[in-house]
Amino acid sequence: MRTEMTRSLGVAGIVLMVVAAAAPITVVVANFPLILLESGSIGAPLMVLAATLILLLFAVGFTWMTPHVPDAGAFYAYVHQGLGRRAGLGTAAVALLSYVLLTVSMTCYLGVQAGNLLALWTGIELPWWLISALMIAVVGVLAHRRIDLSAAVLGVVLVLEILAVLAIDLGVLASGRELTPVPFSPAEALSGAPGLGLLFAFLGFFGFEATAVFRHEARDPLRTIPRATYVAVLLIGVLYTVSSWLVISGLGAEDALDAAAASPDSVVVALAGDVVAPIMRDVTQVLVVTSMFACMLGFHNIVSRYLFTLGRRGVLPSALGQVHPVHRAPSRASLAVTGITAVIVLVSALAQLDPVVEIYTWYSGLGAIGVIAMMALTALAVLRFGGRRDSGVRSAPGAARDSNGRRAGAGTLAATGLGGLGLFVVLGISLANFPLMVGGTAAAIVCAALLVGAFLLGAVAGPTRSTGAPENGDAGAGESDDGGPVDEATVGGAGEDPGLTTDGRRR
Repeated sequence: MRTEMTRSLGVAGIVLMVVAAAAPITVVVANFPLILLESGSIGAPLMVLAATLILLLFAVGFTWMTPHVPDAGAFYAYVHQGLGRRAGLGTAAVALLSYVLLTVSMTCYLGVQAGNLLALWTGIELPWWLISALMIAVVGVLAHRRIDLSAAVLGVVLVLEILAVLAIDLGVLASGRELTPVPFSPAEALSGAPGLGLLFAFLGFFGFEATAVFRHEARDPLRTIPRATYVAVLLIGVLYTVSSWLVISGLGAEDALDAAAASPDSVVVALAGDVVAPIMRDVTQVLVVTSMFACMLGFHNIVSRYLFTLGRRGVLPSALGQVHPVHRAPSRASLAVTGITAVIVLVSALAQLDPVVEIYTWYSGLGAIGVIAMMALTALAVLRFGGRRDSGVRSAPGAARDSNGRRAGAGTLAATGLGGLGLFVVLGISLANFPLMVGGTAAAIVCAALLVGAFLLGAVAGPTRSTGAPENGDAGAGESDDGGPVDEATVGGAGEDPGLTTDGRRR
């Protein structure tokens, strides 16, 4: 029986998975108004640009370390390699909690948007939770099968989304409305509650580390992952920076905040109809629904790969680490994600939480803080790992080495340090402003306690050593908590495609 997954994704395929999870039209229509609303300023373009620069600096160390962490656990695997097994397991728990919350938040918002579209076209009104349940089932079926199917669906949706965003941008430019530089003013960006604006600006990039999560499905991981990471961050950053500026200019710098507060879920849709054509309102609404679906599918796939890797490593039940014999996908892990998502959506609906104001805003906000915290820890892990003259941990066979072993260059360490510093600053000001979003200090403390509790539970409850099938070059097999040597027998061990060379290329 084949136990490895299909290695069919190139740079374009992985970028499609990542950018589709970022959901461009959803960010433009839903997140941009929230950035304005939550921050109380029109400094969204500068916030997005700041997020882009921080993530590009972070990506320097993230991609440098990629050959030394031949594992599909992304942040978990990097923290494990750099800061030790306990810190890695804690990070894995935070990753699961954060991405499950992001998946649920998008699922519930999707139920609302799809319901609004259905009511507009047919007059039939269905409860949002019923539509969300249907979407959970459809995503579960797609994610159960080969990754090629998900990539094909996401690719079609993504192309249509980007065309729609560009149409809105060009419509604003052609409308002759004033293009003001005020949104790029630091004074404007720092007014109000900049932490919440930055938090939702970063939310538009989440999922970019999926370039490493899909490692076992990449044709040439040592080349594909770094290239896909930079392409994804640059594409998302440029698109969002320009689009947020043009949306604010289209609404009018003086009127944008009031317009976003009056109708945050439809203000950009109305703008699209004004600057392009009336039919663009309907087109945008349809694409928002398909975009949210794509984002939901992307997050589902990310959580599934985390569960798959943890199952293969013996941290979670080994059944989660099994590959479907026909589809060659982590189908059992995907089924588990489907069940978890359904339960949380059901509980949230029974609690009568508002699907947009409460579920989407609270869950996605908490998930965003969790992901930023993981990225900050990953930056520390890269600095510690890259700063060692000889870490004592085997890299992937064929990985490049310099005269100092695996010690990173000064430029790489400097860029990673600056990126990590930026992430910690964003994390700090986001936490300071988080009570404003969730309605009080007590609620914010409960949310923070969930993340801290998840990290501690993962670090304490996880096994001291891997018990499952090790990954190729896996630092967890035979490694102590302090990052001791890896058993060389694990290199080229179970879990890799025998049709690949030791550096990940097809034979």
